[in-house]
Amino acid sequence: MKNNFLLLIVVLLLNSCKDDEKPKIDVSSIPVKFKVERFDKLFYEMKLEDFPKLKREYFFLFPENDDTIYTNKYKNKDIQNLYSEVKKKYTTLGSLETDIEDVLKHTKYYFPETKTPRVITLLTEIDLDAKAIFHPDYLFVSLDCYLGEEHEIYNTLGIPKYKRIELNQSQILPDIVSSFSYGKIAQPKDMTLLSLMIYMGKELYLKDLLLPEVADHDKIAYTAEKYKWCEENEAQMWSFLIEDKLLYDANPKTAQRFMSDAPFSKFYLEIDNESPGRVGQWIGWQIVKSYMENNPKTTIKELFKMDARKLFEKSKYKPKK
Repeated sequence: MKNNFLLLIVVLLLNSCKDDEKPKIDVSSIPVKFKVERFDKLFYEMKLEDFPKLKREYFFLFPENDDTIYTNKYKNKDIQNLYSEVKKKYTTLGSLETDIEDVLKHTKYYFPETKTPRVITLLTEIDLDAKAIFHPDYLFVSLDCYLGEEHEIYNTLGIPKYKRIELNQSQILPDIVSSFSYGKIAQPKDMTLLSLMIYMGKELYLKDLLLPEVADHDKIAYTAEKYKWCEENEAQMWSFLIEDKLLYDANPKTAQRFMSDAPFSKFYLEIDNESPGRVGQWIGWQIVKSYMENNPKTTIKELFKMDARKLFEKSKYKPKK
């Protein structure tokens, strides 16, 4: 009798673990062939006489006819020093190539029409708007934008501390998916807070699909602690938005309070100092997940086209208390 009772407990524990696991898609048979091309290394370690050959091979990276623009970059000591820091951090790419392959396989699973792009690493002189660019033919990754949040060069440039979490290597894959999503998710029909929340929620849900092995807090560029804070305060945040009638507020200042990069969100309450920025994105993500749990037959393409209000009404979203 005692042994049967213990066996029952074990079975229940195993079943509960299975329920918590996210379903995984087998993408092992999906053909994706590429080799990461280290353009950064080729350019900053070349002999100057080899420049014409490199320019022919990577013509798409040289839009200007004046070669001195590029040779001056090659000779620039500050940029060369920046490349030295990239070289220290990324002597080899480690598992990054395998990780990118997994992303591309998942991308092909959900979007079969997607071609396998040439994957190219480069330097953009820390252009935070061009960290990772997913073009139909090319995938560019700016390694100088992923040296790690504690790197002194980012401090020297005056990049705010709250923003520097986005400069960790862990953000490469989420940034790739963000770029891939551009143009695939229908733009909001209005600028209400709800529409903006749902728009970003769809992008974050896409990261759930394409990045099954990436931690949720990395998908949204939070620390684990900030992500946990959102989980623990979900009901309180939601009550605030409802009570203050902010969901259908189209005031740009409202969007800025809850959607924009910032050290914290602005509820104008005591919780502000503990909250992360962009909590509207996090809540939008929960709404989209709730919708998909209650409407599992919806395809990802149908989801991306769906009106925000319709999605919200069908989501049956109810924050955990």
